[in-house]
Amino acid sequence: MTEAPALRVAVPNKGTLSETAVAMLQEAGYATRRDPKELIVADHRNGVEFFYLRPRDIATYVGSGALDVGVTGRDLLLDSHSPALEVEELDFGGSTFRFAGPPDRFHELGDLEGVRVATSYDGLVGDFLAREGVTATVVRLDGAVESAVRLGVADAVADVVETGTTLRTQGLEIFGPVILESKAVLIASRPELDGIATLQRRLQGVMVARRWVLMDYDLPAELVEKAAAITPGFESPTVAPLRGDGWVAVRVMVPRAETNQVMDALYALGARAILVTSIHAARI
Repeated sequence: MTEAPALRVAVPNKGTLSETAVAMLQEAGYATRRDPKELIVADHRNGVEFFYLRPRDIATYVGSGALDVGVTGRDLLLDSHSPALEVEELDFGGSTFRFAGPPDRFHELGDLEGVRVATSYDGLVGDFLAREGVTATVVRLDGAVESAVRLGVADAVADVVETGTTLRTQGLEIFGPVILESKAVLIASRPELDGIATLQRRLQGVMVARRWVLMDYDLPAELVEKAAAITPGFESPTVAPLRGDGWVAVRVMVPRAETNQVMDALYALGARAILVTSIHAARI
């Protein structure tokens, strides 16, 4: 009997996506590298091989079929023009792409007609401008895009924007529409391949465990409906009778970010023995 081939997974080897991607894979039960110099990690127990690659190259490797699945940014996927498909949006690596230029020169997208726009994402920006019917010269730079206008390489820039502080220090201001809201994504060459569904479910379980907690509390049975309005849960609360007459125990999933506000509301309603437990793994 021949052994099934390992699922080949591309993982960012550095940059903003790498640390969280590796942590998610660890929480999902996969082996990850111990030495940052390792390029390939074989996880025989789970039937997976991990390849640590430059984030910008991952979509190309997956799209070509050289690797089966990978974690990269939606921005990098679209910029690469890779045929790889987005399978799952992951809950990290958020970024926003905008245009910026000298104050009072640009006000709307149409003002870019006929000018030079510098960016590290020429495929992404070029496609956006083409869809919007704007003809501009896209100048590709590998970094320090915000300096392009001051150095005379371009008239405007398109780049990732967080607070806009870096752009303002270079005498630029944001204008026009959002080019893209990007996040880390799981991509695949053929989503139907064996093992991809398992990887996807495991990563979904990690995201659920990070977003939600388990909350247990006791309260008078006549208050269950009011309590359920405060804690509707992922689907619905689990309610069990207590030995004491007229009281019930409730177990429910609550958004992690709302934990203390929910506890306050339940206590005010009449709930007691309110306990919160982290979720280490989940399948929903």
